[in-house]
Amino acid sequence: MAAAARPSLSQTPATGPLVVFNAGSLAKPFSDLLRAFKEKNPGVLPAQENSGSLEAARKLTDLGKIPDVIGVADYGVIPKLLIPSYAGWYANFARNAMVLIHTDQSAGAGEINGQNWWQVLLRTGIRSGRSDPALDPNGYRTLMVFQLAEKFYKQPGLADRLLRAFPPKYMRPKEADLTALVQAGELDYSWSYASIAKTAQLPYVDLPDEVDLSNPELADGYAQAKVRLPGKSRAGKDSVEFRGEPIVYGLTIPKAAPHPQTAQAFVRFIFSPEGQAILRADGFTVLEKPILGGPERPPAGLF
Repeated sequence: MAAAARPSLSQTPATGPLVVFNAGSLAKPFSDLLRAFKEKNPGVLPAQENSGSLEAARKLTDLGKIPDVIGVADYGVIPKLLIPSYAGWYANFARNAMVLIHTDQSAGAGEINGQNWWQVLLRTGIRSGRSDPALDPNGYRTLMVFQLAEKFYKQPGLADRLLRAFPPKYMRPKEADLTALVQAGELDYSWSYASIAKTAQLPYVDLPDEVDLSNPELADGYAQAKVRLPGKSRAGKDSVEFRGEPIVYGLTIPKAAPHPQTAQAFVRFIFSPEGQAILRADGFTVLEKPILGGPERPPAGLF
C-alpha cells in the first residue's frame, strides 16, 4: 500500500443522488460528513445505509445493491470480499480501539479497569453484549481480543470462558445496536469502539495496547489471533480468515457506482481538512495521509 498526498477539493458543486453504505461505527461521522458535504453542494441528495461492514459488503455480493461509496470498519473487508469483482482499490483513513462500554450503574462499574475487566465479565449475573462476527468487524475483533487476553494475562482457556459469558441472546448485528441497551441498563457491558464511547459520552474500559488492537507497533502480536468467517455469501460454503491487526478503516468507490462523479467529490471531501476535522471530532484517530491498496489505481485526481 502506498501513501497518497492530501487531495484538493473540486470547485464545481456536486449534484444528484449519493448512496453511501457504511459500518455502524461510521453512522454518526458519515452522517456528519454528508451533512457538511450537502451544505457545500446543495444539489446533492444523500442516502445513507448503516450496517455491519460484512453485511454492507454482502449487499453488493449477495443482493446486487451497489452504492456510490462504501466505508468499512476493517479495510480488509474490501480486498477479501469486494476485490476484484466489485472494487479495484481502497483507501484507509482512520484508526480506532476496542473498548468495553458501560454506565455508572453497571454491575462492577466502580472497580472494573484495564487489568481486571475479564474477571468482572466472568462473574455470575453480569450481562455483556457483543456484535455478530459474521456481520460486523467489532464482532470478530471481540473474539480476537479474547484470544489476545488469554495470552497477555497468561490465563489458559480464558478465550473460551469469555465467549461463554456472552450468550447469543445478547448478540446484535452491529456494535452500535448495543449502545442503546447499555444506556437503558439492559446490559452491563458491551464491546464497542473508543469513538462510539466518546460520542455517546459513555464510560469505558481502556484496555492494554496488547489487547485493544489499536497500536500499529504491536501488529505482530495481534496477528497471533485469527477468526474464520463466511465469505461473500453468508449462506455459502466459502469462508475467509481474518487475522488480528491494528484497527484501520477503509473506503472505496465500487466499479459500478451509479453516480461516480458525486462519489469522487464526497471522497475528496472526506480527505479534506474539514472532513478530517469531522472525523476527529467524532472520536477517530485520523491517518495523516490516506493509505491506498488494491490492484487498480483510484480515479485520476482523486488523491
